[in-house]
Amino acid sequence: MNRLKVNLPGIELKNPIMPASGCFGFGESYAKHYDLGLLGALITKSTTLEERVGNPAPQYVHRDRDVLNSLGLKNPGVEAVLSEKLPYLEGFDVPIIASVAGSTEEDYIEMCRQISTAPNVKAIELNISCPNVKEGGVAFGTNPEVAARLTKACKAVTSLPIYVKLTPNVTDIVEIAQAVEAAGADAISMINTITSMAFDLTTGQPILGGITGGLSGTALKHVALRMVYQVANAVTIPIIGIGGIKTVDDVLEMYMAGATAVQIGTENYNNPMVCPEIIRDLPARMDELGIESIQALIDQVKSNRASNK
Repeated sequence: MNRLKVNLPGIELKNPIMPASGCFGFGESYAKHYDLGLLGALITKSTTLEERVGNPAPQYVHRDRDVLNSLGLKNPGVEAVLSEKLPYLEGFDVPIIASVAGSTEEDYIEMCRQISTAPNVKAIELNISCPNVKEGGVAFGTNPEVAARLTKACKAVTSLPIYVKLTPNVTDIVEIAQAVEAAGADAISMINTITSMAFDLTTGQPILGGITGGLSGTALKHVALRMVYQVANAVTIPIIGIGGIKTVDDVLEMYMAGATAVQIGTENYNNPMVCPEIIRDLPARMDELGIESIQALIDQVKSNRASNK
């Protein structure tokens, strides 16, 4: 029995560990350290229709093991991803979840249509933290009606499962989660980065070229746990937990909150081997805690939640 196996809509994962979009590129640099086929799945860098060079430099601020980034969705564009990046990943035994982004609803729809043609893409993750230019720059994921409409429109143009990645920069993340579930989302990924900033004390000016950026790293974990727990009590679709994960215990905590799988982001920068190390060490920690399998843990958490309602 594979104790680490989990199922997400459209994908059977040999283990629950995935790198988070934005922190892994398309895997090229990490493939120098280990076989990407060890991963449960690989989420690509968020891709847009056209190439994006991103925000002005500096694009990163490092604070201990946390990072503020203001990349501005820097990526090579869908044509290069379809012709170069995804064919490269066909050389590894790992299912691909393609992250897509855009500035308008039409961008997302066309991205979903095009990325669905790649044979190794098994699901699509909608990055709805992007500014909606038709709505004055407010992120798609901050309005339940807009998020639901976008989810429904993307579902209509692909046969692949749609996972919606939620932003934490909202008053009520449960409301957004329920809206995208009602619109047909197959799973939810959460959370994305928290909008933050940092200052240069000598100039008194913001450090990031984009003024504000997204905070990721260990600082996110306890916020993410709270939000995953809240959403797990309000929806029935699977949740992929993201935020501040760097150890086996962090992974298991995310399961206690209600996750079905996890994504590891910033810690890949600090330790390029973090994903295979966690995969390697999970069974021994499960033995210590009396956990038969990841699926048994998922079932137990669901049972406990139901009995507490």
